[in-house]
Formats: sequence, C-alpha cells, structure tokens
Amino acid sequence: MKMKIISLFQSEKALVRKAKSGNREAQKALYDQYAPLMLATCRRYIKDLHFAEDVMIEGFVKVFQNLHSFRWQGSFEGWIRRIMIREAIDFLRKRQFVVFDQEQYAFQSSSYQSGDSFELEHLEELIDQLPEGYRLVFVLYAIEGYKHAEIAQMLEITEGTSKSQLFKARRILQEQIQANELSRYGTR
Repeated sequence: MKMKIISLFQSEKALVRKAKSGNREAQKALYDQYAPLMLATCRRYIKDLHFAEDVMIEGFVKVFQNLHSFRWQGSFEGWIRRIMIREAIDFLRKRQFVVFDQEQYAFQSSSYQSGDSFELEHLEELIDQLPEGYRLVFVLYAIEGYKHAEIAQMLEITEGTSKSQLFKARRILQEQIQANELSRYGTR
C-alpha cells in the first residue's frame, strides 16, 4: 500500500485564512515557509546576523498581529517583505546606526581571490562595508526596487538625499570593484 502525502493546507490563501483565525500550525507553516527569505531581507539591512534574526522575529510578530489587514491586493510575500523592511529600518533608526551624507568611508581590505566572475558573496561583502546611510538607500533602491520618493518617505529624508546617497554608494562600489580587478590582474 502506497502512502500518499497531502498538504495540510491546500493553498496559500487557505493557510493565511487559518493563520488569521489563530491556528498555530498554520502560523508555524507560514513562518517556516517565509523565514529564510525574510531573514535574508533583514540581513541586507542589518549586518549582524543575530540582530537580523531578532528583527525578523519581531517582524513575524507584526505579521501575525496584522494578518487581518492583508487583503490579497498584492503578493503575500511582498506584504511580509514590506513589514520586515520597516522593522529593519526602525531597528537601525532606534539605535541611531543610520547617518546620512557622510563623506568619509573606509573599506576593510578584501582578499578576493576567486574565479573570473565577480561573486555575489564578494559584492554583498562590499555592500556591507558601505556607510549605513549609503547602504540602506542602495539596498532599498537597487535590490528592493523602491523609488526615491518611497525611500525618502520611509527614511524621513528628502528625495535629493536619497539620490545623493545612491550616487555615492554606487561610486564607492565601482571604485572597490575596480581596485579589486586591478589587484587581481595588475595594471593593463
């Protein structure tokens, strides 16, 4: 006799409905499904993994407290992601980690010695080394896809500051990538 495994919850909508009603198994299933993605989202904003995990957990508390307000007018994952981003920004703001428009920056020396292509891990390392304000705007714009007006509103800065931070972040990243290329291949 062959055992057939069926999903406890047939669809995401059914799972969300059950979680809305307070079903702990459904809430755990949602957490298990989305936690890895949301931890990666929080980690983009918060360098320290332990703090990122704390922010993610706080974010899920808010997700479950506010499930009643989700109306299926966009993706459920996108809705959760927006909550996580707000939590990460609030975390940084409360700890006064975010300083905008700092002209000074220092990168740790990097020992990039891998293959021909620029690896994602190395790029993430370079992004992590950006000053907090630059990094926050860069991640919101280049990775999350927010517009400058949205970023300005979220971070309580002007659109011009958002654009300036992005420009400076890109410039720093380009300089670091060029420096890495020169150190790997020498001058041409």
